[in-house]
Amino acid sequence: MENIFVTRPSMPSYEEYCAEIRGLWESKWLSNCGEKHQAFQEALCHVLGTDQVELTVNGHMALELSLAALNLRGEVITTPFTFASTIHAIVRNGLTPVFCDVEPSTLTLDAKKLERLLTERTCAILPVHLYGNLCDMDKIGAIAQRNGLKVVYDGAHAFYEEWKGKSVAAFGDITCFSFHATKPFNSAEGGAVSIRDPEIREQFVMLRDFGIRDAESVKLVGANGKMNELSAAMGLCNLRHIEDETKKREHIDQRYRENLQNIPGVSLRPLQAEVRQNYAYFPVLIDAELFGATRDQVFETMKAHHIFCRKYFYPLASEYGCYRDRFGAPEETPVALSASRSVLTLPMYADLPLETVDYISELFRKAGGK
Repeated sequence: MENIFVTRPSMPSYEEYCAEIRGLWESKWLSNCGEKHQAFQEALCHVLGTDQVELTVNGHMALELSLAALNLRGEVITTPFTFASTIHAIVRNGLTPVFCDVEPSTLTLDAKKLERLLTERTCAILPVHLYGNLCDMDKIGAIAQRNGLKVVYDGAHAFYEEWKGKSVAAFGDITCFSFHATKPFNSAEGGAVSIRDPEIREQFVMLRDFGIRDAESVKLVGANGKMNELSAAMGLCNLRHIEDETKKREHIDQRYRENLQNIPGVSLRPLQAEVRQNYAYFPVLIDAELFGATRDQVFETMKAHHIFCRKYFYPLASEYGCYRDRFGAPEETPVALSASRSVLTLPMYADLPLETVDYISELFRKAGGK
């Protein structure tokens, strides 16, 4: 049987991509903010409803350089239930992550538990939009404003989403996006940021290009975070199809919900009110006692049938070997710890046939004896 992976990238036709990059063979301009980079940046500004978008080589560099551009010192409150990139970006900037627990339903940072973690060293909040679930941006924003804190959103899972008709890019000081191949929208590899303050944006642009201000002036200690022209061209192509691709993902999400609803011991991702979804992932939470099998047992059963799900996210960031005993114990965020031991993301990509969704769902049910 053919392997079914948890994600598979959406791609334009071979002919469309070749047509998009043909001019590069004439110009020989492959990097340093060329024609495709500028066109992709402009297209993203239109989609996100802002003129403050900058492109990056990947989503991690978007996060790391955003924190650097803000020139922060001290502690950053974030969630341990996230990908390694989120915490690495904090630590690599010489900042200290402080872990806040997550909400039981959305598994995003629990804004109700934020203020008890504030100290005189707190300088920012880095919440993570998760699976397509959005953080409580109103409450987080209000807390940040009262306490003079910066807010940088990790929007790797939230590109193309809106809340109450407003793009996620409009919230916080900065929102970072990932266009990695595993994401609902991709540029093969890449990322972007939406930055509200023009001065911070100027800092970010310099940091993205080695800290270079002009041909004879290097003002900052920067990095090479620029997106290349081939990736920008892939982004331009995929952006033309994002509405159709999102609709396909919605149909797959609906089919999973029809197949897996009301199973004892299985919780599905809530679809938040007034959110335009991107249907990024399809996570399920498994209560082993009620379902009849542990998350790990289900994972192995699916794997034996060539279905490669993902324990996303496991382990918690506070359990990583590089962070263990440095930034608090995993037990200090019990909701996140429980989720990390019970969550399983099922295959979700635009070209996944509905009959395959049915097969995956049936196998999942049988894994728990349902």
